[in-house]
Amino acid sequence: MSQPFPFVIDPTGADRHAEYRALRARGPATPVDILGLRAWAVTDPAVLKTMLTGPDVSKDGRTHYPAFQQTTSTWPLALWIEVKSMLTAYGADHRRLRRMVAPAFSARRIARLRPTIEAMVTELLDDLAEVPAGQVVDLRERLAYPLPINVIGHLMGVPGDQRNDFREIVDRVFDSTLTPEEAKANTARLFERTDQLIATKRGDPGDDMTSLLIAARDEESDGAGFTDDELRDTLILMINAGYETTVNVIDQAVVAMLTSPGRLHLVRTGQATWEDVVEETLRHEPAIKYLPLRFAVTDIELPDGQIISAGDAILAAYGAANRHPDWHGPDADTFDVTRRVKDHLTFGYGMHFCLGAPLARLEVAEVLRQLFERFPAMSLAVPADALRPIPTLISNGHQELPVRLRAVE
Repeated sequence: MSQPFPFVIDPTGADRHAEYRALRARGPATPVDILGLRAWAVTDPAVLKTMLTGPDVSKDGRTHYPAFQQTTSTWPLALWIEVKSMLTAYGADHRRLRRMVAPAFSARRIARLRPTIEAMVTELLDDLAEVPAGQVVDLRERLAYPLPINVIGHLMGVPGDQRNDFREIVDRVFDSTLTPEEAKANTARLFERTDQLIATKRGDPGDDMTSLLIAARDEESDGAGFTDDELRDTLILMINAGYETTVNVIDQAVVAMLTSPGRLHLVRTGQATWEDVVEETLRHEPAIKYLPLRFAVTDIELPDGQIISAGDAILAAYGAANRHPDWHGPDADTFDVTRRVKDHLTFGYGMHFCLGAPLARLEVAEVLRQLFERFPAMSLAVPADALRPIPTLISNGHQELPVRLRAVE
């Protein structure tokens, strides 16, 4: 069967919903162009689940992607496939790396973080309470950004004076409008800052995950621990994933609640919970639209007869899959906090399910609970369709989130 001409993924993410519909219309998976790289975008949730759990698809480009060397030398998103962490590991290596990272996100550790997160949210809202009535505030800048970077900074032991620097670098990791040269310069800066963090914590360890992972690296003698590159890249993964994605979920959840008073009414009258809002936000507007990349280990036949050949790159199209009508019916595009089944792939699936999911859920639910209690008359300061998406094909948020916290007195 002949393949359709590749669909060009918009690097600016200007109209994600139209893009999702166009991709789904082309079948369960379709050839796409991602900044000049050819891949298969998988939009069918059943097919995607199979690929996320079976051995026929790998995240290890060094082993399973023939174009790896050429791609990493020229592709602006090369960092996403060249880091050495569980993000890009396959088989036994993935299990080894995940086993060492899992203690960072144990139920006990997350429970211990709850009071800290509650206090951080309260402090940020106390600052916002000083804003005069009617004044416009960028809630992404004043709330959605600082909470996750401070939570992950606390968990990882990132010194306070380094957190904003990490934030700026991470934002550019997710920016798919950078040139290859700009992306390489940002990667070098990210490696430098992470190596600096490792050196700081090796000399002055604390009760944080960076110190614990360094100790695991330094104490292992049987080859089962981290290599130096794996340690650095694992810290990069944890900081990136723990920060950027949560920013976007807070952003999208607030927008969803402010664009429909009926949704707020359902929560305030006990017909839905903030946890319901979080899950529906994750389904309806996932923090990550597309996650690069996976690679076919063997030929894969699709339900429509097309073949993904061994060595082909695969793009997980989470945004399109989450809204697939075969999964969530004809109203899949509707945000419904009372939806009985809110299943989604936003945190991955199976062996690649995000270890940080409980932490992200806790942060977003706590932000929403306190925010709408403190500012019950909050409103968007611009029409919803005037909110500008951040320029990326990966992340799913807005450049600014202007709100009025109180009605004009």
